[in-house]
Amino acid sequence: MNENLINLPVLVLNENYLPLNICKVRRAVVLVLIGKAEVIENGRGYFHSTKGIFDIPSVIRLIYLVRKHSHPRKMTKIEIFNRDKYVCQYCGRENKELTLDHVVPRRKHGQHTWENVVAACIPCNRRKAGRTPVEAGMPLLRKPCAPGNIGFYVPYQYIRTREEWHKYLPHTR
Repeated sequence: MNENLINLPVLVLNENYLPLNICKVRRAVVLVLIGKAEVIENGRGYFHSTKGIFDIPSVIRLIYLVRKHSHPRKMTKIEIFNRDKYVCQYCGRENKELTLDHVVPRRKHGQHTWENVVAACIPCNRRKAGRTPVEAGMPLLRKPCAPGNIGFYVPYQYIRTREEWHKYLPHTR
């Protein structure tokens, strides 16, 4: 099997079709071959082995239920960028070089919370400086809030590139 194919992401669904995890093709194929999962979506073709021809899965479903407790998401830089879809919340440009911006600056007693931190491109962050959006004349595109606790989180780059996953991810419809 091609080395690049082995490392592609595969969405793992619980027995009840709810998203559970993301693993690599290698792990997904092993789960299918040992009978712990079934292929739901094959978006990548097939591979040949001595035992036959097998799907290269994009989505698999476990044949047993895994009980998983959901925990509140930690507020990290990557989580903020994913929540804001890698878009500057002031100018609206999609950008990979983003910074975190406190809507109410910390020097004005703004908190480091989900509701006060947004993704901003470097020029907008410099332009806003230590002012509030109103003082700087830079309204926010959308009010920041804590992400919903859906129990499973899919990185934004996968949501954009894996269309066959959308029907299994309720928050992307």
